[in-house]
Amino acid sequence: MNFLKKTYYNTIIIGAGAAGLMCAIEAGKRGRKVLVLEHAEKIGKKILISGGGRCNFTNLDVNPENFISNNPHFCKSALARYTPQDFIAIIEKHGIKYHEKKLGQLFCDGSAKEIVQMLQNECDDALVEIKANCTIEKIEQINNSGSETAFHVTGNIGEFNSESLVIATGGISIPQMGATDFGYKLAKQFGLQLTKTVPGLVPFTLNEKTYSELSGLSIDSIVSCNNTRFRENILFTHKGLSGPAILQISSYWNDGDEVTIDLLPAIDLESLITEHKPNKAELVNVLAKIYPKRFAETWCEINFPSKPVNRITQKELDLLTFKLHNWVIVPKGTEGFGKAEVTKGGVDTGELSGKTMEAKKVPGLYFIGEVVDVTGWLGGYNFQWAWASGFAAGQYA
Repeated sequence: MNFLKKTYYNTIIIGAGAAGLMCAIEAGKRGRKVLVLEHAEKIGKKILISGGGRCNFTNLDVNPENFISNNPHFCKSALARYTPQDFIAIIEKHGIKYHEKKLGQLFCDGSAKEIVQMLQNECDDALVEIKANCTIEKIEQINNSGSETAFHVTGNIGEFNSESLVIATGGISIPQMGATDFGYKLAKQFGLQLTKTVPGLVPFTLNEKTYSELSGLSIDSIVSCNNTRFRENILFTHKGLSGPAILQISSYWNDGDEVTIDLLPAIDLESLITEHKPNKAELVNVLAKIYPKRFAETWCEINFPSKPVNRITQKELDLLTFKLHNWVIVPKGTEGFGKAEVTKGGVDTGELSGKTMEAKKVPGLYFIGEVVDVTGWLGGYNFQWAWASGFAAGQYA
């Protein structure tokens, strides 16, 4: 190839997050000369803040059903070829201690810094070159020696050429961490289609200001929308609702949809009230045995005036039970990309090979991780998609 030797690489990867670093490691292991370009001042910034700083790096129960995409089958190949056990093997090789928190979610015992250092060490072993503080100014496809094509990358720190180009720039969630729409713009530049991008795993905002005084309270619930349901806690905020169950269902919610919240999962309210009838307990005090007192008081104020439970008729009890099992809200909206954990949507999977992550229209161009229209549930699934898609591309890029 007619490249200047000092600027030539087999593979250039844009983005030093989870997917980009995994791809770099795998490509480097194949003997490829790999360069990773990162616009932030250090690698793995989103890894460092994930899981409250402890990095929920995968989930033991990963299935294609845990992912949302216009093509639900697209993620199957990559996920089958790189499993949670494969990533755990690297973690254990580096002596990183971890634990299962709940629902298959694996976290570092120590800090997310251990994961970033592990990835850095693996890159070093694979002779991967990483350049941070690199702003990409232009990317062009160039013809070289007849039918071969390659890529020319111009950045603030120099110009680089490569046979393969991998885009691992993530989505547009958490812009305060430096997230941009660079990957989407590049896809458009090369004629690839995008699906609509919206905030995923994001808190809801409510019109009802009444509940803002409950900010900080957390309640075990089953939250349902569009034939999907999650049982975890909901969290009242000043603006509306958050918590794991809300973040999960937000990825299935569309503007204007109703969300139903069962505030009484696995609790027999009728038995509880019957038990307290002899002592003529106030309803609000009985509810305070299963909920935070502030919630019980506010709920009664808005939905069902408190009175001694021995004066509650069967009809009233049925109504009360129904309301607590079926609290229907229509969110005003979400807190947007600033508070979203992921971006739902992205590069249309119809444009990519599910086996290699390569663009069908542009040989040598790959898209991996969050920039692609594959969005995982909360709980380590998005990291597993990053590892798996990065691994898949790393076998070919």
